[in-house]
Amino acid sequence: MLKGLTRAGVGDAGPLDRFVELASAYGFDAVDASGNELREWISRDGLSNVLDTLKERGVAIGSIGFPVEWRESEDRFRSGLVTLAQDAALAAEVGCKACCTYVLPSTDWNAARFMAVATRRLRECAVILGSFGIRLGIEFVGPHHLRTRWKNPFIWDVDSHLEWIDAIGERNVGLLFDSYHWYTNELGIEDIRRLTADQIVHVHINDAKDVPVSEALDNDRIYPGEGVIDLKGFLQGLHSIGYRGVVAQEILTPASAGQTAAELLERSRSAFQRTFDAAFGTDRM
Repeated sequence: MLKGLTRAGVGDAGPLDRFVELASAYGFDAVDASGNELREWISRDGLSNVLDTLKERGVAIGSIGFPVEWRESEDRFRSGLVTLAQDAALAAEVGCKACCTYVLPSTDWNAARFMAVATRRLRECAVILGSFGIRLGIEFVGPHHLRTRWKNPFIWDVDSHLEWIDAIGERNVGLLFDSYHWYTNELGIEDIRRLTADQIVHVHINDAKDVPVSEALDNDRIYPGEGVIDLKGFLQGLHSIGYRGVVAQEILTPASAGQTAAELLERSRSAFQRTFDAAFGTDRM
């Protein structure tokens, strides 16, 4: 598995080229990026130089962000499709194979109508991404407080998302699998082991504070190995089904940690070493 970073949890790591440089310096194999970041870097330095830098640093672009607002009006949805195609083209140029979005577990829409509309919209997005060889990762979101945040409950569990992915019906759609949402769904290693590697597009890793699961807040996460999630089991479960893709840190917090990017990157490096050592032994690092 490739050790990766998102912007969440590393402070101000600068523009994408600097983020890649820092990720490499602290032992990471991949970073997640937005299409805009890629566009700015390629426009400034040229595609050939960007590819050379990624190769020299030994860092891949693990996933790009999803620029389409698919949860609101049809006009807003349509307005993002051109950008999605442009971002997908750039991602393909740098070898990125994933683009991810999240699914909130409640909605102000009528839930049945929302499911129908969202299925059509995500299918259309998947077709666009698939034309560039990119997979769409859909993230199930587990925290209990979000299940009642909006008027109507929607879906938040793995099985419902897998059934929805089947309904979307495009082969390039799978799960973005996040340790926090696995934990807040109160799932175990056996729930990972009944999946197949090709059902997972991308992985996020983080940890939870020692509070009742029902009180774990989505934006109050901590670094891997600093909390109560069984990350050893999480990683071993993914490895056992043959997942070898990116495991990207995502630490959503209500406020800055008050540390520099260098301090946060060192904290992240140590966190990954602890969790991967626990799961696989020191020879795997």
